[in-house]
Amino acid sequence: MYTLYGFKGCGSAVVEIALELTAQPYRLVEAASWEPGSAVDQLQQCNPLKQIPTLQLADGSVLTESAAILLHLGLSHPASRLLPDDEAQRAQAIRGLVFIAANCYAAIGVIDYPERWCVNADEAVKEQIRQRARERLYNYWEIFADTYVASPFLGGAEPGALDLLAAVVSKWSGARTHLATARPAFLALIESIETHPRVAPVWQRHWPG
Repeated sequence: MYTLYGFKGCGSAVVEIALELTAQPYRLVEAASWEPGSAVDQLQQCNPLKQIPTLQLADGSVLTESAAILLHLGLSHPASRLLPDDEAQRAQAIRGLVFIAANCYAAIGVIDYPERWCVNADEAVKEQIRQRARERLYNYWEIFADTYVASPFLGGAEPGALDLLAAVVSKWSGARTHLATARPAFLALIESIETHPRVAPVWQRHWPG
């Protein structure tokens, strides 16, 4: 059985949805560094960064980083169609997962914690860092939207790993507000992913209504 360390309304939702799509048993442990009383100490034993999602496999080994977890689940459970069967399409899905992780996720980290990137930054400097990071984030999403065409989803006939990661990560730092103007068709795709019958039950637990 898998053990997923995560918390409501966080990036761990993408792995929770993926686990549901694989139809594999898993145990959910609520853990968040900002949430008193959650299993943070237990999480830290598995992941010194105390980041979620963290996934413990049946053999006790640990996977961190959302894209890596999604790739592992897709490769381990091909019937789930988390990754496309077609080799060329699968290669592009892998590219997209790493793109979101390396660019969009990274920019959000700067927006959320600008003080980590500048010594003795006052609020004005922090806001300057946030503003520039948001601009880069929005540009990354425009590039992503222009690169990946849905048919009807990014993963093919049904939502796959790339769809799930795009839907979850786009919820943060005002990306969807920007996409509503800059790439409305892509935003409509994102919204159709979260309401898909295979995705919606978990999505509603994390973001009701």
